[in-house]
Amino acid sequence: MIGVFAREQLAHRPAREMHNGAWIKHAETAARAEAIVAALPPLAPARDFGLGPILRVHAAEYVDFLRDAFALWQAAGREGDALPYVWPVVGRRPLKLSRIDALLGRFSFDAATPIAPGTWEAAYWGTQTALTALAPLLDGSVRTSFALCRPPGHHAGSDYFGGYCYLNSAAIAARAARDAGHARVAVVDIDYHHGNGTQDIFGADPSVFYASIHADPATDYPFYWGHADEAGEGAGAGTTLNLPLPRGTGITPYLAALDTALAALKTYDPSLLVVSFGADTFAGDPISGFALATADYPAVAARIASLSLPTLVVMEGGYATAELGDNVAAFLSGFA
Repeated sequence: MIGVFAREQLAHRPAREMHNGAWIKHAETAARAEAIVAALPPLAPARDFGLGPILRVHAAEYVDFLRDAFALWQAAGREGDALPYVWPVVGRRPLKLSRIDALLGRFSFDAATPIAPGTWEAAYWGTQTALTALAPLLDGSVRTSFALCRPPGHHAGSDYFGGYCYLNSAAIAARAARDAGHARVAVVDIDYHHGNGTQDIFGADPSVFYASIHADPATDYPFYWGHADEAGEGAGAGTTLNLPLPRGTGITPYLAALDTALAALKTYDPSLLVVSFGADTFAGDPISGFALATADYPAVAARIASLSLPTLVVMEGGYATAELGDNVAAFLSGFA
């Protein structure tokens, strides 16, 4: 296995987020990535593949906005990090708006995801990290690789950010694998929270199967996506599988859900797998509610490895920073 990390990803350092009606310290900190780096063997630096693979997934006007948003915020005379406060929930249409407040609402879905001075740089290099880790899978030189992406990406859709996510590294890697000749690619999302952005990007695409095991959105973020009856649409009907689980879920029911997801993948028969891995399924995670232990993660990974597919592991969530490095190392050990 190889691992990849770009230190440019540490540039994203928002100060705070809005949570349950109050300002709190931002949970997605640079210390998360630093803890993972400290727990793993040396990771390779990322190469720069440019904007092309990003634009295969994200709308050009959204990418332009994300790149310029903080500068526009400052030009408007604002202090601190950029955050939206108004959203076009009804009657959305492609208006030509220039005020930063309008653009923030147009391209986002929550108030917990600030845009700070280094956000674009970090998100951009997160995608390059995933693409660098994908490259040796495409040429067959390795079977498993790990992309330490930060900030995470699976909540980001083609033209929106939210859930601490700005660019969807897992989706960008999956699309790049398709472009490289893999006829069918699968994404297995095992973050505590549903990857609404990835589902949205591939919901009508029969060439990418999306399976997610996550907290029931009836009680947990992101609430509006990830319900069991969401199975894809149009040509992609049947290539989305959502397996929501209740708070307090431990390893036995979790592995049962994973076996269901992997059985569906075997039927789909992909030639490459992307794993959106969130260590926020850990029992001690401060913003989540499952009950997995560090010792459980190798068994989860071993189940996935049993598919014997070229596999890219993309880092998503996990906010118990003190234990995060051990949890990631334990998960990756299951692919040995």
